[in-house]
Amino acid sequence: MRNIILIILTLLPSVAGAQFNTDRLVMVGRSALYYEDYVLSIQYFNQAINSKPFLYEPWFYRGVAKFYLDDFTGAESDCSKAIELNPFVPDVFELRGFCRIRLKDFKAAIADYDETIKYNPDKKNLWYNRVLCRMEDKDYEGAHSDLDRMISRWQSYSKAYALKAEVCMQQKDTLEGVKYLDKSLEIDPYDADAWSVRAMISLSRSQWKDADMQLGKAIHLKPHTAGNYVNRALARYNINNLRGALADYDKAIEIEPENFLAHYNRGQLRVQVGDDNRAIEDFDFVVKMEPDNALAIYNRGLLRERTGDIRGAINDYSAVIKQFPNFWVGLNRRAHCYRLLGMTGKAEMDEFRIFKAQNDKHNGIQPRWSRKMRRSVRKKSDIDMDKYNQLVVADDNTVDHEYASDYRGRVQNRKTDTGFLPMYRLSFTRYTNGIKSYQVFDNEIETFNRECRPRHTVHINCNSKALDATETEACFALIDTLSAEIDHSGSTKTSRGLLLQRAVAYIVTQNFDAAANDLTTYTQIDSTASFAYWQRAVCQTMMNEFNASQGMETELKGMRALADFDKALSLTPGNAYIYYNRANLHAMRKDYAAAVADYTRAIEIDPRLAEAYYNRGLARIHLNKKAEGIQDLSKAGELGIYGAYSVIKKNR
Repeated sequence: MRNIILIILTLLPSVAGAQFNTDRLVMVGRSALYYEDYVLSIQYFNQAINSKPFLYEPWFYRGVAKFYLDDFTGAESDCSKAIELNPFVPDVFELRGFCRIRLKDFKAAIADYDETIKYNPDKKNLWYNRVLCRMEDKDYEGAHSDLDRMISRWQSYSKAYALKAEVCMQQKDTLEGVKYLDKSLEIDPYDADAWSVRAMISLSRSQWKDADMQLGKAIHLKPHTAGNYVNRALARYNINNLRGALADYDKAIEIEPENFLAHYNRGQLRVQVGDDNRAIEDFDFVVKMEPDNALAIYNRGLLRERTGDIRGAINDYSAVIKQFPNFWVGLNRRAHCYRLLGMTGKAEMDEFRIFKAQNDKHNGIQPRWSRKMRRSVRKKSDIDMDKYNQLVVADDNTVDHEYASDYRGRVQNRKTDTGFLPMYRLSFTRYTNGIKSYQVFDNEIETFNRECRPRHTVHINCNSKALDATETEACFALIDTLSAEIDHSGSTKTSRGLLLQRAVAYIVTQNFDAAANDLTTYTQIDSTASFAYWQRAVCQTMMNEFNASQGMETELKGMRALADFDKALSLTPGNAYIYYNRANLHAMRKDYAAAVADYTRAIEIDPRLAEAYYNRGLARIHLNKKAEGIQDLSKAGELGIYGAYSVIKKNR
């Protein structure tokens, strides 16, 4: 018994250390996840899983990272493993349900939402998503049942009424659908999806002016949905607003370049307004998307014939005739083209086939096109050659819904409403802003590179890209090598250079706590190294932002970062990057006046510091000095930050 106790006591420190290391790996991985470095975060979670495969958290968070990399199959698998290890965490069921939605496995997604609703019955977004899954699965009775419970519980939730209306419409109960839609819009007249559904009803009733107005409201509220422009174009076409219809098709294609309906119908409208060459471009695109689309090929053939490309027209007519041997209108056009090229024998063969077809009572005679017929439309899947010059509508006119989830947008509900560009920090990659060859220069860092000759040159950067898997492995290997050398280092001078290199490697791999520890040791060796203080402040700030997102108090640690920036400036008062970084810290604390003062000082030292102009512009806008802010943003754009122009547009 005594020996057993001694063995247990001997193992306790290593067990505690392993647990601590695993917790640190998960925490650092979550930090990388928060800063959207997904490949890197997966590496940390892999290490945690290898160390403790029975913990559910690393499996779950690795699933989150895979989800953001669009690896929905891998994310679903990791969530399933996490559920196997701990079946009592509703967030894991919710994420797996969202993955299954992306994989079109709606029945399985419903099962996951059943589980998470069991734990969170008051979270209406879960009910909303389950209803959408039931609709996709054609379970209309189940959708009605869920919606009735939602309406009973959340009587002012407009989306529930809108979905109820849509289910009614799927069941062809338009009158009941209109009633629920009106209720939805009465509660929330700013619901773009509800206006889209209302417009669908108007389109189905050929109420073109109403549809135009309703889709206009939907577009105003949700301007980046291509389907709304396509549908409004149809309404405008039917009220003879061809210019407006063409503009809508242009916008739909701008938003969704491969939208079939927009390209096909724009081609048809261009034919009507005599813009033949550009109509050919649209039909070229459609035929590239659907090489066997006989209607598009025939339309392109007509246009090629009209624009003088006779051989191209013959090729198109032949492709259609191959699919529809008795399409005698196409035979007639091809015969005409053969005669234009002097190919009389082939023309006569086509004309004989036409004569035979005209006498075939089963085929009948090609009807003339009435004005009413020209105004009609065909379904996308309809391949009736009699409808070659009609506009196309979708087989099922439905509204695209956005599933409600915490996993849309940034991870961990990251607060980025300010939009300030990030701090300058140490890196192994050079700075570039995409336009000009401005390079960040710091005398201390250059001296370090010259004297210590690190394995990788150390740079200062504020726009480092996320690491890929190979780069991540290389950084981890570098950390291991440097750690071994530090352990066996015999001199302070040697270890100092190795410590800074390892600190940079930790910063690059988002392990800010470890980087801060190395920088602290560095300041103990060399208390005059300015960059060690301001880089430690950067690390502390990055940790604070992540910790704040987890609900932790960070005010005291924020003051610690500010003290480090102050210390760094006392050592090198002419460093523009430290002023810029300290300004960012002020901006994070919403002290915009102090931020503007520091950005201004940074610009005075380095008038080419584009990021300082950009961030000062945002800070001035926060201080309601819009004109000055726009002037700063304009200068930032001039110096190479493209995003400044879109911010200017939003603040005009």
